[in-house]
Amino acid sequence: MTRLQTQGAVIGYGGTPIVHGVDVEVPDGRITAVVGPNGCGKSTLLRALVRLLPVSEGAVLLDGEDIHKVPTREVARRVGLLPQSPIAPAGITVKELVARGRTPHQKVLRPWSAADEMAVTSALHSTQLTSIQDAVVDELSGGQRQRAWIAMTLAQDTPLMILDEPTTYLDIAHQYDVMDLLHHLNTRQERTIVMVVHDLHQAARYAHHVIAMRDGVVAAAGSPSEVFTEELIREVFALEARVLTDPVTGTPMVVPAHGPGGAR
Repeated sequence: MTRLQTQGAVIGYGGTPIVHGVDVEVPDGRITAVVGPNGCGKSTLLRALVRLLPVSEGAVLLDGEDIHKVPTREVARRVGLLPQSPIAPAGITVKELVARGRTPHQKVLRPWSAADEMAVTSALHSTQLTSIQDAVVDELSGGQRQRAWIAMTLAQDTPLMILDEPTTYLDIAHQYDVMDLLHHLNTRQERTIVMVVHDLHQAARYAHHVIAMRDGVVAAAGSPSEVFTEELIREVFALEARVLTDPVTGTPMVVPAHGPGGAR
């Protein structure tokens, strides 16, 4: 049994379903990428996986238990979420932001502990932010800010990390820096990672498992080589593409077939 999964989950907003009866299993200790066109339900699914949205039918199971029956603080000790474009409080330093990840572990009248300090120090080290821990978050580059948010999620010390478009608004170099960091966290710390990714090449290169969504349902799920086929790219994204082999990693590489000099 996987630690996190959905069974026939119907998810939406204000009574309007966006995700329709999906069955999803998140492989433990692996990186899962959720892909699909805008509006297909990717972020809606992620919000349900961390109990930010209810399911009107079906269930989200965390360690085999309905996640809505698990106390909120306990969910936050097992699953960490990095939402899209988070906003840091004005004037907060990197270390202060990272320390907020320890909130689920705090208790009334319990002072800051050595374990809390160790978790924050480890998160700063893992994200290579130790040297700028006293810098104000608002004054950092986009890539550094994203690392600070990832460090906060790391300090939460959960076996599961959920990230909604972690490379949004970053330039190409910082995008790959963040993806390399997530790969490192997965391989060195055995963190289970689920992330929404728009760049299909990055999804194919870094993920072990891919969930492709279309119109609120799962169109395909499996390894990158199983999911990224020319037929599926056409079906899910309405895009004519060629699937080649990445010369660096050997993973699938999606290349649009139309464009200057290309077929239409």
